[in-house]
Amino acid sequence: MRAERILIVDDEKLLRWSIASHLTQLGFQVEQADSLAAADTVLQELEPDLILLDQILEDGAGVDFLAQLSHSMPHIAVIMVTAVDRSDIAVRAMKLGAFDYVTKPLNLDELEVIIERTLNVTRFRRQVEYITHRDVTERSFHGMMGQHPAIRAVFDQVSRIAQSGTTTALIIGESGTGKELVARAIHQLSPRATENMLTINCGAIPESLMESELFGHEKGAFTDARAQRKGVFELADKGTVFLDEIGNISPSIQAALLRVLENRSFLRIGGSHEITVDVRFIAATNKPLQQLAAEGKFREDLFYRLNVGMIHVPPLRDRGRDALLLADMFLEEFNGVFNKQFKGISEGTRRLFMHHDWPGNVRELRNVLERAVLLQDGDIIDISSIEHVRQSNVHPPDHSGIDTQTIQDESLEDMEKGAIMTALERAGNNQSEAARILKISRDTLRYRMKKWRISGS
Repeated sequence: MRAERILIVDDEKLLRWSIASHLTQLGFQVEQADSLAAADTVLQELEPDLILLDQILEDGAGVDFLAQLSHSMPHIAVIMVTAVDRSDIAVRAMKLGAFDYVTKPLNLDELEVIIERTLNVTRFRRQVEYITHRDVTERSFHGMMGQHPAIRAVFDQVSRIAQSGTTTALIIGESGTGKELVARAIHQLSPRATENMLTINCGAIPESLMESELFGHEKGAFTDARAQRKGVFELADKGTVFLDEIGNISPSIQAALLRVLENRSFLRIGGSHEITVDVRFIAATNKPLQQLAAEGKFREDLFYRLNVGMIHVPPLRDRGRDALLLADMFLEEFNGVFNKQFKGISEGTRRLFMHHDWPGNVRELRNVLERAVLLQDGDIIDISSIEHVRQSNVHPPDHSGIDTQTIQDESLEDMEKGAIMTALERAGNNQSEAARILKISRDTLRYRMKKWRISGS
């Protein structure tokens, strides 16, 4: 039996039965209605793929019913059927979205051809709508989710940078914020999307192997080089190279990378033939590269060469209610993975999620939900399954160099007040700068200043 469902709306019982029998033999699922009212009842219970709609019925005109359908169910294909060949009705029906217009007496073989043609077109339209919807969703998120203006700004930057296909991008953000997802979104939205995107984790590969990984080597270039090997840059030709945690590369690799960025050419280790590639470079780091460059710990010229299109991915603690959106998404994901049926997250747990600082960012939140779904039973995720979040929820922030002596008998309140006042002093009472030092949002800083009655001047 075919999946398509056809509704026949006609008050001529014999004709309706004849069409229904023919279509049933062809494998269609067929529903019948002898009036517009009956058709409306059927449409409230199911949604056909196609409607054969008679123009003249006892309780109204088919073309008027079509006008209603064009607003309420515009995606359903309609073929008008009439005993009178009138061009004005045909024109109106077509303007209202009817796919075709046939007159009685019907030739069932011809009607079959028209129905098949109609369903083929509507099937194609649905595929296009699905692809379009999928593409729009991917452009919006590409594995990322959020409504906070800070992350929406990231989505906008991704779209803009991706368009060129050549612009080098530098993604900055704390560990766990989703920098690799941002890089993949840039690649997927770019003209290079059909080519390779290759990733090198600069913090995971020993310096002795890094050059070979990037540039490749010729046979006999060193003791273990038993065969020629292409490096990442060569393998990614026409595509994208993502250099994750680029702040960890050595000075010698920095110099070699700078030459590639400038010339798009290099030599394999042990080679004499210069290789030219067409590659977009995306780098990511959780380190303050500009500061490292100023301190002489990272090449300044390489920093500026990388920092053509800079994207700052905000930490989760600065994204408001996005933590709850992400928690719901992860809950749905792990329900499927572990075959669980959790319906939601308790209000107490949601409040805890909102006030937790999430030092591990989105990665930490995802791990929390995975553990909770795996270990807990029932239908609601509650605080009992997120013990480590509850225990770590209130803790003194990383003061990033602020010299605050922790006294054993000092209360948490005194510690927090002291940290805030020290940060404000260092920042010259600039609240945005103080919030940056404390690694909290400005709104959070203002809330805590008000809570502890700390003056901003």
